[in-house]
Amino acid sequence: MNTHTIDTSAPVISADAYDTTAFYADADSIAVVTNTTAPDAVALPSPGASTAQLLAAAQEAGRRAVPGPLAETALVARPLLRRAGLPVPDGPLGYAVAPELTIRYARPAASPVGSAGCSGDDDTLLVTGTLRRVPWARTATAVVVLATAPSGPVLFTLAPDRAVLAPGVNLAEEPRDDLHLAAVEIPAAQVRRVSPELLDEARLRAALARAALIAGAAERCVDLTVAHTTARTQFGRPLSRFQAVKQEEARLIEEAALVRAVVQAAAVPLDIGGPAAHFAVAAAKTQASASAAEIARIAHQLHGAIGITRLNPLHLATTRLWSWRDEDGDETYWAPRLARPLTATTLWPALTATP
Repeated sequence: MNTHTIDTSAPVISADAYDTTAFYADADSIAVVTNTTAPDAVALPSPGASTAQLLAAAQEAGRRAVPGPLAETALVARPLLRRAGLPVPDGPLGYAVAPELTIRYARPAASPVGSAGCSGDDDTLLVTGTLRRVPWARTATAVVVLATAPSGPVLFTLAPDRAVLAPGVNLAEEPRDDLHLAAVEIPAAQVRRVSPELLDEARLRAALARAALIAGAAERCVDLTVAHTTARTQFGRPLSRFQAVKQEEARLIEEAALVRAVVQAAAVPLDIGGPAAHFAVAAAKTQASASAAEIARIAHQLHGAIGITRLNPLHLATTRLWSWRDEDGDETYWAPRLARPLTATTLWPALTATP
């Protein structure tokens, strides 16, 4: 069983500071994320772990600002490939939901109906367009793409070196790269026709993975803030002894606990699927994105000026909170999807039913 250790003791972690290919050396490896300032280490679940275990691992990755696509690989890409019946490549994986791609069949079937390429003798595709802001594309072994072909939704894998990569980053300096495709041929062996339900599941998995990362970063904000207000003294006593500071710390802990609870509550519904999954994931991402700004605000307020410096580890959490809040749909995107199916008669059962 292979292991790879990531040291998170350094105050500043560049997005490219670690070999993410070695981190995902093989599909069955157990990675160990450790902070050398503490004796504990976290063994990440195997690819066959339950959704609840994967969410816990993603949350821990968010707490430790792991510089790699752990959540994207474990919670989004690998499960989608298994559902589609495609082999799971070794190494880190990215994902993209891109209905705007232009797709036609590379080997058009002889048919008097429709334009050339609207049907094919096999499922080999020619793909043109841009995959925008793909998480960690430059380090990925493959990118799992969900798009719409003339026959309907398809899932296929794309090696990043088949595209023209335009590097980009989010506010936390995590890679968010554009992949430009110009009539790239995707072999039929890498393509699967999928149901619209799997397309919806991809969006749900991406949103829940991001919410789990937010939950972890929120816990990191709590840890750092409590440590700072306990150690820092003003007027002869620790900051944590002042009533105003206690009140803000209580709000910070409350927001972080709320995000953690709603993320954990979505694990079972996601496995079940259907309306329960939509409701639970929409609630998780809505709450996580809505809480992110308040958590970052309180943490920086209680840290004071030192919290905004690059030498302070707080920025590793808060810049990720601000970035992840918007990615895979912010609260303004998910809140209407949370509320739309509810009525006066279904609201209470939806809130109280056990999955």
